[in-house]
Amino acid sequence: MNTARAANATSAASRPPLRPLDDALAELLAHAVPLAGSDSVSTFDADGRVLAADVVSALQVPPEDNSSMDGYAVRSADLTCEGVVLRVSQRIAAGSSGGALEPGTVARIFTGAPIPAGADAVVMQEDCEPVADREGLVSVRQLPKAGQWIRRAGEDVTRGATVLSKGERLTPAALGLAASIGMNLLQVAKKPRVALFSTGDELVMPGEVTPGQMRPGAIYNSNRFFLRALLTRMGCEVTDMGIVPDRRDATLDALRSAAAAHDLILTSGGVSVGEEDHIKPAVQQLGSLDLWQIAIKPGKPFAYGKVGGAHFIGLPGNPVSSFLTFLVLVRPFLLKLQGASDVVPAPVPMLAHFDWPRADKRREFLRVRRDGAGGLDLFANQSSGVLTSAVWGDGVIDNPAGQTIRHGDTVQFLPFSALLS
Repeated sequence: MNTARAANATSAASRPPLRPLDDALAELLAHAVPLAGSDSVSTFDADGRVLAADVVSALQVPPEDNSSMDGYAVRSADLTCEGVVLRVSQRIAAGSSGGALEPGTVARIFTGAPIPAGADAVVMQEDCEPVADREGLVSVRQLPKAGQWIRRAGEDVTRGATVLSKGERLTPAALGLAASIGMNLLQVAKKPRVALFSTGDELVMPGEVTPGQMRPGAIYNSNRFFLRALLTRMGCEVTDMGIVPDRRDATLDALRSAAAAHDLILTSGGVSVGEEDHIKPAVQQLGSLDLWQIAIKPGKPFAYGKVGGAHFIGLPGNPVSSFLTFLVLVRPFLLKLQGASDVVPAPVPMLAHFDWPRADKRREFLRVRRDGAGGLDLFANQSSGVLTSAVWGDGVIDNPAGQTIRHGDTVQFLPFSALLS
């Protein structure tokens, strides 16, 4: 064995084995202690934020029995047969209240209006007809069941109920629910402060150099765009530190600067084992590297550590690897920092409409999309550099190590709609 080959063999033998994804995620989440403190924000501005305190209702919703239809409030005992003619004794619109319903009469009522005392049902207006030439009379053509088209007081929310729980990530529907009980402010977790930078002398920014003027070996920095967007979606305050040159001193300076005022440093590229990959040794020099290289494909060169008081996460440089490791590892980490109770979406069993005959020794995330037959089609090129696959696809299959797939097999599908929310 020649000297170079012997050195490479010794280096490979000295490396720790690749970490299984589940073990790596558990270790990562163990480091993600929720950030201290909270913010009081307008309910208008709280979409996507994580609740820092339970939301308890001081009232019931609806506050009183009300009509769920435009129609007529009736006493069902007065309706002895279909087509009975009764007098309209009052008109009740939403936002007003009527008096008790006189026996033998009906009340014209509109959606959301309170049910008058004595009425026990609503007949919608399509089933009633004003009597021609006899103003104030209506023919009721349907015999209602007691309680028909009545929304009961408190059927949505009861007084004293916890309607939203600490650790929930707020959705538009949740904001509406909070507003329905009078909450104009909500206590939410602090936003993680994230410093983002890329490494690589080959990287250039769109707009700085035209495609026709690109130097040999140069590529546009796509990772910076989708990572910044993903961080924003996760409710982070992002400091974009740009592209750091492939030099140890520049890498050390960037890490020191980022650690001073951020909760997390997120980098892309430079975490592999090449001579120009400076992130790993720089993090070890300034702090600690607790996790390195995961048994997944794509995305093996993933790193976690600490630099000063800041968490450090290093993502691979290949765009699909960077994109997917963010979704399966960084996303739950950021949610846990915000105190979220649900950080990992459940996969959906679906049928594979393709064959995948070559099993890999690593756990694979295959880019797929749902087809018109209710199954999943596979993107033809699963390379870690083909970002087209993440745009074409609407999710990934979480395929265990050593597992082949045959057409018709049930697979575990993770939709991007869940991973990107």
